[in-house]
Amino acid sequence: MISNQTIKASIDKLKAITKIDFSVRSLDGYVTAATDNMEEISPAVVQQFASSPADSQELQGFHFFKVMGEEIPEFVLIAKGAGEDVHMVGRIAVSQLQDLIIAYRERFDKNNFVQNLLLDNLLLVDIYNRAKKLEIEVQMRRAVYIIETRNERDNSAMEVIRNLFGDDDGSLITEVDEKSIILIKGLGDNETYEDLEEVANNIRDTMNTEAMIDVRVSCGTIVNEIAQVSRSFKEARMALNVGKIFYSQDRVHMYRKLGIGRLIYQLPENLCRLFLKEVFTRQQPESFDEETLTTINMFFGNSLNVSETARQLFVHRNTLVYRLEKLSRSTGLDIRSFDDAVTFKIALMVENYLKYMEKHPS
Repeated sequence: MISNQTIKASIDKLKAITKIDFSVRSLDGYVTAATDNMEEISPAVVQQFASSPADSQELQGFHFFKVMGEEIPEFVLIAKGAGEDVHMVGRIAVSQLQDLIIAYRERFDKNNFVQNLLLDNLLLVDIYNRAKKLEIEVQMRRAVYIIETRNERDNSAMEVIRNLFGDDDGSLITEVDEKSIILIKGLGDNETYEDLEEVANNIRDTMNTEAMIDVRVSCGTIVNEIAQVSRSFKEARMALNVGKIFYSQDRVHMYRKLGIGRLIYQLPENLCRLFLKEVFTRQQPESFDEETLTTINMFFGNSLNVSETARQLFVHRNTLVYRLEKLSRSTGLDIRSFDDAVTFKIALMVENYLKYMEKHPS
C-alpha cells in the first residue's frame, strides 16, 4: 500500500507551490503525514467528519476533505485556511492523493498476482480473470529470469532492473525472497534463445557496473501464455541451482544449456552414491590431491589432447602420460579412452552434486 513517506512527499510539493499547509489523517484522526501537524484539530473532530455523509467541510478556519479509495474513505485531508482558493487547492490535493492510492494499489495487486502465479498458488480460471482485471496480456511470449545476489540485496538492485525493463514490452518484475529479483520478460515474435542469453549477460554486466553488485542470472524456456509462466520460473530456478553445483565459475545459466548437469540434479541421491561406488571401486574422488584434480580438469578442458594439456601444465609430455597411467591404475579408468573419460567426467559431476547437497540440504 501507499507509504507515509510517499504521501508526505506529495503534500510537501503542493505546499511548496501553493504555500498552503496540509495534514493527512487516518480515519481515527491521527497524523499520517503533514506539513503542519495542526494540533488544534483533535482526533475526535476528524472522526466526526469521517463518519459524516459530507465529502468536504469548512470548520474552524480549516477545510476538511475525504480521500477516497474504491468508493470508501481512506484518509482525511485537512487544508489550513478558509475561502474558495484553499478549497480549490484542497480538491487538487485530494485528486492527486487518490491517484496515488490507485496507482499503488494496482502495483500491489499486480505484484501479489505475479508472486502467486510463479508459485502455482492460483487456479487456472483465476489466472485469466485476474490477468484481465490487471490488464496483463494473456497470450504473449515470455521467459523468466532470476537475478540472485550473494547477500541480501538493496533497493538499488531493484531500481536497476526496473530501469532496464519497463512495462512497455509486457515485462513484469517481482521478488520471492531476500536475495532474488524475478523478471518475467515480454518477448517479441522473433526473439530467440540467443537473444535471451544476451539479455542475461547484459543484466549481469549492468548490475556489476551500476549497482556494484555481483549477481548470478538464470533463465527458463520461452512460454506462450500467462498460465505457463510458472513452468519457466521453475526452469530458471533449476538452472540457478544446477549452475551453482556444476558450473560455478559461470555467472549466467540458461536452462537449455545445462547439459548433463540437469540430468544428474534430478537423480535420487542414493542412486548417485551407488553409481560412485560402482565406478570408483578402488580410489574415491575425495582422496585425489590437488595436482591430480588439476591434471584431470585440464585434460578434459583440452578435449583429451595430451600435448596441449602438457603445454598448459608446463610439464613434459611423458610426465603427463605417467600421471594419467598412475590415475588409471588407482581408479581402474583410463581417461585417455573416450568411454572411460565420459564415465569419469560424469562421476566427478555426481561427486560435486553430492557434496553440494550435503552442504545445502533441502
